[in-house]
Order: sequence, then structure tokens, then C-alpha cells
Amino acid sequence: MIDAYEDPGTPDTRGGWRYLWWLVRCQPGRSAAGALLGSVWMVLLAVQPYLMARAVDDGLLPGRLRVLAAWTGVMFVLGSVNAWVSILRHRTMTRVRMDANFRTVKVVVGHVLRLGAALPRRAGAGEVVTIGVGDVQVLAQALTVVGPGVGAVVVYAVVAGLLLAISAPLAAVVLLGVPVVALLTGPLTRRLQGAESEYRERQGVLAARIGDLAGGLRVLNGLGGKGLFADAFRSDSQRLRAQGYRVGAVASWVQALGVGLPTLFLAVVTWLAARTAAEGDISVGELVSVYGYVAVLIGPVAFFVQMAYDLNRGVVAARRVVRLLRLAPEPDTGTRPAPAEPAELHDPVSGVRVVPGRLTALAAARPAEAAAVVDRLGRYGPTDATWGGVRLDAVPLADVRRRVLVADNEADLFAGPLREMTAAAEPADEAALRRAVYAAAAEDVVRGLPDGLESVVAGQGRSLSGGQRQRLRLARALLAAPEVLLAVEPASALDAHTEATVARRLRAARGGLTTLVTTTSPLVLDHADTVLFLADGEVRASGPHRLLLAEEPRYRALVARDAGDPAGGEGADDVAGAVR
Repeated sequence: MIDAYEDPGTPDTRGGWRYLWWLVRCQPGRSAAGALLGSVWMVLLAVQPYLMARAVDDGLLPGRLRVLAAWTGVMFVLGSVNAWVSILRHRTMTRVRMDANFRTVKVVVGHVLRLGAALPRRAGAGEVVTIGVGDVQVLAQALTVVGPGVGAVVVYAVVAGLLLAISAPLAAVVLLGVPVVALLTGPLTRRLQGAESEYRERQGVLAARIGDLAGGLRVLNGLGGKGLFADAFRSDSQRLRAQGYRVGAVASWVQALGVGLPTLFLAVVTWLAARTAAEGDISVGELVSVYGYVAVLIGPVAFFVQMAYDLNRGVVAARRVVRLLRLAPEPDTGTRPAPAEPAELHDPVSGVRVVPGRLTALAAARPAEAAAVVDRLGRYGPTDATWGGVRLDAVPLADVRRRVLVADNEADLFAGPLREMTAAAEPADEAALRRAVYAAAAEDVVRGLPDGLESVVAGQGRSLSGGQRQRLRLARALLAAPEVLLAVEPASALDAHTEATVARRLRAARGGLTTLVTTTSPLVLDHADTVLFLADGEVRASGPHRLLLAEEPRYRALVARDAGDPAGGEGADDVAGAVR
């Protein structure tokens, strides 16, 4: 089975069937062993009726008890050996399925990491969740074809040969029976594939909506929109349920045929064998063996139907995985060296210039416009921005990521100890970690947790308030100590007093380093060296906060609007002073 640190290999993404075959080829020895053990197991099952026929014809009918006991002993030994083979087969196939499962998980996770920030723009969260929760298990289950599937084909050929030695008409019936079963179930399995595909798509959409609702539940409560979104979710879930019923209806017919057709098949062959025995063309022992052969064949025939069911579901799941794996990361064509020293970042689309070594604030009436500027300056999408006169997309992406950090106010927080969540990458120096927590005004967050920095925090910081999560995100960004920090609304969820503290400490912590902060808060703007006022996607004015207040009416109106509802107390005085 694949090791946790083993390279999963390069998947074949040319289609669902090719991806499933790639999973088989990744473990050739185990797959071959599964096919061999499955074949031996089923063939030994088919040998038992032959031994039973010998026991009846050579021992029971002539009254030769020793011969009967000998054949009975052989049957017991063979059954014991086959039980051991069955255990080995089951263990091997379990490993085949688990390897396919874990290998797919590693491939998907690795590809998601390579996609990075491009992932949310290219695939929905529900798509990724559905793949991880359901599709991986479904496609792994489809790999049972390499064990019992091969064994079913082998035992089918062996039994047909044994029956041919007894009666050609009976052998013909058996040989033609399985193709008839396939013809009867084929249209249903194709219909199942279409219904399953639609169901998986709807499931992905609903999973995404669940994530959106969970993440924005507090906001929805505050806006009074919880009922509206609950109604929309209820409607979507009812449509998914209806589609699930359609899938279940087709699947029930497939499984019913998987049980009913082999039973009917057994009845037909038994009736023909009984007629043949009554006419004296075969012995009683051969009649018993024919019944046993066909009884053994019920398993393979039923498995052929189940195999078609699993393979059709598996290929649907594999196609979804392949579709995700086909999403290519943004190409990195950068060949020019990054500036050797701190240099100016310039966005020609908006006219924003981030001067090295200074704290620059970007105030925009539309937050989306400010976020777009940060995306271009951080190279998260197509950009014409320059860095020290060099186009940003001409610099190797690794150099950009190492020196320029975009700190989104909704960046993910991963589950685990608070220390690891804040350090993000490698273990952090204790003093540096304490300084970052202090600069983000997050000391009270650490003190309020039972084990301080060692406290385990839930994924996305669900056990924390919005303001606490925001300060931890800022502490993580400050601890990274990038040459250039582009922070998107780092204090928007804080009360006025805490926001003023963060603004003051942020300036001190980033002294001499290049920092851009998007905000409309006068508490933060007043601490910036330069404020850039963005309107209609372009810089309309720049300068110190108090100068813009005096000379730019639109800027004054924007800042006054943001300061219109202070939290009161010490923070309210800070707001009033900043506006004045």
C-alpha cells in the first residue's frame, strides 16, 4: 500500500477509464495477486461439484463407503484450503482498494496545492468536498474487478469446459446465458451512469452551499436572511433527493436483475439437466455436479452485474477526479531576476504605487476594486504590474511568493494547535511568535484559551470570534516577516479601541518594511505614511490622511461614512480625532 511520503506518480487524465486503469498499473504485483487468488478461489469452488459427483457415482451408489469417505475427506481439505485462499484474496483486494483510495487522495491534494490561489476561481469548494468524501471511495470500489472480476471470467470458462464434457447442450446454455444477462442489464447500467453523473453534480453544488451557509451564518442572522437562504437550501436539497431517488430506482433494478437473472438461469439449467438425467444421457452424480456447477456460477454471473454497476459508478467518479486534475496551474513563464533590493510595486491599471520601506494605505469606495489591485500586485491572476521596473509576471513565481505576501482577511485557518496555526510553515522562534501576537493585538486571544499557544483550535477558527480570527491571520502574516506585505482589510472586524491598537502596533512592527493596507478606517489611515484614494478603479488623490480630509471631499465623505458608527469609549475618541 502507498506510503504516506511516497510519490503517487503521474495520473493518466485522458479519461475516467484510463484513470482507473492507471490505478491498477500503479500496483501491478498486488493486482496480479488479487486476480490469481480470485481465480483460484472461484475455480476451487467449481471443483467441489466435480468431487461431489465422484463421491456419488463412485462411492454412494455402489455402496463403497471407503471411497465415499475418501472423496468426502478430499472435499473437506479442499474447502479448508479454499477458505484460506479466500482470506488472502480479501486482504489483497482490500489493499488494492486502499491503495487506490490513498493514491487518489494524494494526487488530488497535491494538485490542489499546486493550483493554490487559482483553485477557488477554477473549481467550487463543493466539487472538491464531494470528490474527497464520496468519489474517492466509489472509484476505489470499482477496482474489485481486478480480483473477483478476473476470477469470475476464469471460473466461467472452467465450468463451461466441465459442462461440455458432460453435455454439449447444457454447455451451450451456460455459454449463452451470461451474454443474455449482459444484454438485459447493459441499457440499465448506461442509464445509471447518466443519472449518477447528474446526482454527483447536484451533490457538489449542495455541498458548496452548505459551506457558504456555515461560513456566513452569523452574517445571515444579523441581516435577517437566514430564512431566505434556508428556503433556498431546502429547495436544492429536495431536488437532490429527487435525483437520488432516480439513481436508487435504476440501481434497484440493476441489483434485482443481479439476483433474479442468475436464479432464473440456475432454474433453466437444472430443469434441462434433470430432463437429460431422466432420459439416461447423464448419471445421477453428473446431475448433482451440473446443479453444483450452476450454483457456483450464480456468484460469477451476479458479480458480472455488480461489476457493471460498480464500474459505471467508478468511471463517473473517476471523470470528476480527472476533471479536477486537468485544471492547470497558472503558467510560470518568469525568467527575469527579481529586484536585488526592496523596490517599488506599481499597478499601471489603477496607478497605485507602493513605495518601499513605507506604510501605504489604499482607501476605496468599492472594496472589490481595492482587492483587485492587491491581486494584481500580488500576482494572483493576470497582471501588468511591475516590480522595480520589471513586469511582475516576468519574475519567477517562487521569487514573488517568497518576498511578497498577500494577507487576505478571509484566509483559511487550519485546525491544530494555535502555535502551528500561527507559524504556518516551520516552527517559529518563541520570541518572534510573541512579538507577532503582540503586534496583532492578539494577546487576549492567547490568554483566553485554556492552554495558550498550545490550545487546539478548530478548522477555520470556528471556535473563535470574527475579530479573534482576523487578529490571528494578521499575526501569522507578521510572523512571516515578508519584504512586502499586502494586507486586505486586516482590522475590519475589530472594535474601534482594538483597531486603533492594531494600527499603532502594525506601523511599529513593519517599520522600514514595505506594507500596503486596504482600509477605509480613519484609525488605520491616520497611521499610514501615504494614503491612496481609489475611485472608479483609479487613484484620484494621494497624500497624508489629514491632508486628504481637508482637500478631497469624496475621500472625506468615504472616511466619515466609515466612522459614522464608532464602538464608543476610547475608540470613539480616536475616531473623532482622526476625522478632525
